[in-house]
Amino acid sequence: MPVLLALDSSTETMALALVTPGPAKLFEAAGGAQASARMLPEIKALLADAGLKLADVDAIAYGQGPGAFTGLRTACAVAQGLAFGLDKPVLAIDSLMLVAEDARAQGAGDDVWVAMDARIGEIYAAHYRWTDGGWQVDGAPALYAPAALAAHWGQPVAVAGTALTEYADALGSLPHAWPQTRSRAAALGALALAAWQRGEARDAAEAVPVYVRDKVALTTAEREQAKA
Repeated sequence: MPVLLALDSSTETMALALVTPGPAKLFEAAGGAQASARMLPEIKALLADAGLKLADVDAIAYGQGPGAFTGLRTACAVAQGLAFGLDKPVLAIDSLMLVAEDARAQGAGDDVWVAMDARIGEIYAAHYRWTDGGWQVDGAPALYAPAALAAHWGQPVAVAGTALTEYADALGSLPHAWPQTRSRAAALGALALAAWQRGEARDAAEAVPVYVRDKVALTTAEREQAKA
């Protein structure tokens, strides 16, 4: 059983997981601008609680995106810096798959669309299917307008994510919806262990965020048009 440190700050929640031969150590707190200041101290606290040192960690997993740009860079930079310093590999975790894993733990089943609020009127979405003990990507993470996503996915079996609340009118009625996560940290730890077991560890130099889009905010003209 490996010792894995996993970190994610792709949303407004910072999630940390320390996977060990014993029970996993989990931590969640407000992310956003606070993540960069709190992440390292909380990592040290998790390790201390488990009676471990950074040198005991076999690999460092990070939420690669898509998600909040600053949060993605924070998790990636911390993971890469620690991995370089320890001469350990990294594990890249799909941040939308994390939501699917959490929804499965809540009973959403093995066919899950994830729809996360991407701000400025758009949604990050992807389609996952649980097969043979692991997640398969049926539709890779992409950026959608709410109406376009509703037309694209037809009648999804289950949908999870924050866009269900933010764009409820555009997405329509969904019989099996999971708008809230139960534990991002637990899902993160589970995906990190699965990635390790599949042999997906890679050199720290390969740790890069996955943004999906390159636009951070609306222009002044676009904001005025939206108000009109």
